[in-house]
Amino acid sequence: MDNTFLYTISVWALPVLLAVTLHEAAHAWAAWMCGDPTAKQQDRLSFNPIRHIDPVGTILVPGMLILMGTGMLFGWAKPVPVDPRYLRVPRRDMMLVAAAGPSANMVIAFVSAILLHAAYYLPGQVADWASATLWNSIWLNLILAVFNMIPLPPLDGGKVAVGMLPHQQAMKLESLERFGFLIVLGIFFLLPSFSAKLGVPLPIGEWLIWTPASILANLLFYVTGHPLF
Repeated sequence: MDNTFLYTISVWALPVLLAVTLHEAAHAWAAWMCGDPTAKQQDRLSFNPIRHIDPVGTILVPGMLILMGTGMLFGWAKPVPVDPRYLRVPRRDMMLVAAAGPSANMVIAFVSAILLHAAYYLPGQVADWASATLWNSIWLNLILAVFNMIPLPPLDGGKVAVGMLPHQQAMKLESLERFGFLIVLGIFFLLPSFSAKLGVPLPIGEWLIWTPASILANLLFYVTGHPLF
């Protein structure tokens, strides 16, 4: 195992761990604040990443993607259980609980951008490592926030959309949740792959994720005093 691979693992491990686990922790806290004790009863009301780690989604899948050099990073933590029966205003509160995860990712990106200023004052290689880690944290969290806010169940944006739509349209959108993973897989992986073979490129990921994330990044860098990229 060469040093380049170990370095790549080291600058991605902490950003991935914090991004996916604190995302779920935010869901748990939002549910608790809205009256649902389920996450607390299952010891998930914590910002300790260890309590939210999914061995496959948090460790195995991201590690394999890095190992294979795919240039793509994907992962997840253990989903936080939410029981709508406990929520004070179920329709509104489910929106708040869903939005809490991407909001946490935005906060992590903001804090990472602030810390990036301090990283430049560290000595030599430590500064390089810290800068790379924080840079990865910024982009990973922005991309996760944008991706999760796509208005398609079971993504967080789908749950927000269900809460905002009129009842009939909300029920139709909510009914897609059982097929949500397959729809996401088709939109972001199968459709672009198939269209590319036909000579008609469809950069859906760029349109729906990378471009919005880039706009957010420029805004974030402007607010935190970094040069725009």
